[in-house]
Amino acid sequence: MTRRGDGASDVIVIGAGHNGLVCACYLARAGLRVRVLERRAIVGGAAVTEEFHPGFRNSTASYTVGLLAPRIVDDLHLKAHGLRFVARPQQNFLPLSASESLSIFTDDARTAGEFARFSAADARALAGFRAMVRTVGGVVRRQMDRTPPNAGGGIGAALKAGAVALDAAGLALPRRRDLAEVLLKPVADLLGGWFENDHVKAALAFDAVVGNYASPFAPGTAYGLLHHALGELDGVPGAWGHAIGGMGAITTAMREEAEALDVVIETEAAVAEVLVEGDGVAGVVLADGTTRSAPRVAANVAPKVLYLELVASEHLPGDFLRRIRSVRAESATLRINVALRELPDFTCRPGLECQDHHRSGIVIGPTMAYLEQSYLDARGGDFSGSPVIEMLIPSTVDDSLAPQSKHVASLFCQHFPRDRDWDALREPAADTVFAAIDRFAPNFSDAVIARQVLTPADLEQRFGLPGGDIFHAAMSPDQLWINRPVLGHADYRGPISGLYHCGAGAHPGGGVTGLPGRNAAREIVRDYRRR
Repeated sequence: MTRRGDGASDVIVIGAGHNGLVCACYLARAGLRVRVLERRAIVGGAAVTEEFHPGFRNSTASYTVGLLAPRIVDDLHLKAHGLRFVARPQQNFLPLSASESLSIFTDDARTAGEFARFSAADARALAGFRAMVRTVGGVVRRQMDRTPPNAGGGIGAALKAGAVALDAAGLALPRRRDLAEVLLKPVADLLGGWFENDHVKAALAFDAVVGNYASPFAPGTAYGLLHHALGELDGVPGAWGHAIGGMGAITTAMREEAEALDVVIETEAAVAEVLVEGDGVAGVVLADGTTRSAPRVAANVAPKVLYLELVASEHLPGDFLRRIRSVRAESATLRINVALRELPDFTCRPGLECQDHHRSGIVIGPTMAYLEQSYLDARGGDFSGSPVIEMLIPSTVDDSLAPQSKHVASLFCQHFPRDRDWDALREPAADTVFAAIDRFAPNFSDAVIARQVLTPADLEQRFGLPGGDIFHAAMSPDQLWINRPVLGHADYRGPISGLYHCGAGAHPGGGVTGLPGRNAAREIVRDYRRR
């Protein structure tokens, strides 16, 4: 249990996940006295590195880096605290059959060369598609840095705010059409307007499926593709990679910066209640019955957790509470960490020696029909019989994670709904995932030394993710920007004076970006200085 200091606080931050730590650091840089309260014994939230089998360490939940804002890396001196990244040599590798595969690269020309093996027309279309994503993504990325207009005046005000934002972007009409399509269309329809080959479309559609319990033919799913294309790694736009030491290295560096700024961090300090006096917050009550006082509380917990578990309902407007209850929060994600005695040997790219595809994101999802069937299986049964899987093997670039010549793999699997009997289904679900990998790499299951299976129920209990949702709330257009968490409270301020949202349930949403934490800190500092 960590205890540092008992002095007064200007702000209490609930939750020492990456957004909470980012928020705390920016607040402390502005001169505020900050206390962070963390339920678990370690900081980091879902971005942690833990030993799951003797000698084998891995990023337990969040597992890859690419969206962390470069300005946050610089402002918080994360590299000075030892943080290092290694980019994937290729972005994704999709085994398609016993003899065929498809690779995706950051470089357009290399990716076009891959596409040409399946469709000359798709190879020609790629440059235009990626230019569109970059242009439209630039507009959205700028909005991610900004506080959304708090359109509490109704739908007319919301639409006006949206129109102003688009006008300010200076987009020509064709690109405005592209923006509308990316925000509203099914990813299957968006990609169908650019490409013809099913493998090509599936490879690109995967980013719209990650953490999204929806069919690729559902309206609004195209945004997921864009969201995952908005980052950069060490100055390379759109690149993804590994944090050396696992994702916990990111939050360890953030903790060190926070402590250097005299932020008080308490672990094993679960918050049981947000204290409200009059029309404003007064601090929090911990699970052990003790209190921590502060006139401001920044919640790095999901909106459903904050308002349905930590704030008494009598302090909340009825309409607000009803809408919080209806926030959709479910990723349908099964997360497995695996200890391996050898690398997977793919029949389409044979060999046990480490190759570039072993260092990439290995995606099991060869066709659009496969992606769709995975969703339909989960809707109609216990879980998907043909799971969509992303495998990363970070030990291929980081030998601190596993014993010599051994490896660790992260498996991010869909679709596995929250509302199932996971005590009975945990091992059958994991077996189904392993069987899907074995179809392309027959040695995989035999190479397994140990596995840690985290069901949606486990993700909910361990990391406080409602419904097991890795984004705190679904990242669909109706729950983004001015609607996150609900219309009228998108500016990081809750309905109680002094209560703020600084987690992934606030704009701009999930992924290890740090932006909700930084943006919320900016608004808290503004309010502090006004008063």
